[in-house]
Amino acid sequence: MMAVLDEKLEPIYQDVLRRNPGETEFHQAVREVLESLGPVLVKHPEFAEHKIIQRICEPERQIIFRVPWEDDSGETHINRAFRVEFNSALGPYKGGMRFHSSVYLGIIKFLGFEQIFKNALTGMPIGGGKGGSDFDPKGRSEAEIMRFCQSLMIELYRHIGEYTDVPAGDIGVGQREIGYLFGQYKRITNRYESGVFTGKGVGWGGSRARTEATGYGTVFFLDEMLKVRGETLEGKTCIVSGSGNVAIFAIEKILELGGKVVACSDSNGVIVDEQGIDLAVLKEIKLVERRRISSYAQRRDSARYRENGVIWDVPCEVALPCATQNELTGRDARKLLANGCIAVAEGANMPTTPEGVRLFLDASIAYGPGKAANAGGVATSALEMQQNASRDSWTFEYTEQRLREIMVGIHRRCHDTAEEYAAPNNYVVGANITGFLKVAHAMVALGLV
Repeated sequence: MMAVLDEKLEPIYQDVLRRNPGETEFHQAVREVLESLGPVLVKHPEFAEHKIIQRICEPERQIIFRVPWEDDSGETHINRAFRVEFNSALGPYKGGMRFHSSVYLGIIKFLGFEQIFKNALTGMPIGGGKGGSDFDPKGRSEAEIMRFCQSLMIELYRHIGEYTDVPAGDIGVGQREIGYLFGQYKRITNRYESGVFTGKGVGWGGSRARTEATGYGTVFFLDEMLKVRGETLEGKTCIVSGSGNVAIFAIEKILELGGKVVACSDSNGVIVDEQGIDLAVLKEIKLVERRRISSYAQRRDSARYRENGVIWDVPCEVALPCATQNELTGRDARKLLANGCIAVAEGANMPTTPEGVRLFLDASIAYGPGKAANAGGVATSALEMQQNASRDSWTFEYTEQRLREIMVGIHRRCHDTAEEYAAPNNYVVGANITGFLKVAHAMVALGLV
């Protein structure tokens, strides 16, 4: 059963449903934020007067276009691409590009809406946006991926820029794809505008620690949640869903802080290694060879592969969902709690269903929602923008230090705001209200735009 919305917010939510039919992920993301905002309207009636919530739920601009491209056999394909420029009250639109067969407008709008508040939480001058395509790079050759990226940029280039909209990577878009996109942007515009993309290679304007940032940042946030409760990661048994960059580098930081990771996954199944995931083997399989996670079991006698397995069935004290939206259901949350889980930090965007979130909050475990816990990626992207603007390059150690400071600051603000609004240790309330207030005050100051 969903939480009851404040009587002033229910009509706004119903209007979102009416204006955006069929976009279930977007509806879920909007409702999750609105459920926290009732007390804010009591304290700040000016937001209702200026219709800030209605305005924040409507993107400033939505761009949809076709991407024709040719595969290696000469066959023509047509994909659809999107860029939703949601809110620029705090700075240029900022958010990743996702290449995956599941992408449609509702996915991009949910991600862009989440990005508004996530970016606000970082304290950096960046607005919220998101983009992507239903193109799936899996199984495609390097040449096919390059041709697709170049075709996409023929339209996208006119909508982006370092002071307008700054894309980055997401699922299916890594440094390789960013390179092809940026190269075509440079070719079309005749400008080496480094700040127009983040997630670039270190040799051509990228930031050290950007690849690691989302995973590291999630663990930094987790560490702060545990400290408040007098706990640490030392000796804790952990599971991490996914096996991409976010999951891999979350595992790396957990190990550095003394935790033990016993399971990770991909879309085909789950690896369980009771002796602890061997990070070097995992990196070799996923980052170098680009193979499925099942290969891990062939190299580690202590590992078992569960095809189509559910990672949340693996007993643990700490769980990090780092794969995709709505991967952790109410059934999974009950299983985790029954097995003694005391902390969940989201490395993915909205990976826990509303039922799962309610169960975690009702159990009073340490639960860090994605818009706070995984903000380290976009925070480091903003640091990359700073370096590009000053034609500078920072060390890995300095960038990681800045990242940790930002994540500690996000935790503190979320924690303190939750207490101020009579919801102690509720990081959902803390993150939603903190991010909303920062954007709302800016929108009021900028007038009716």
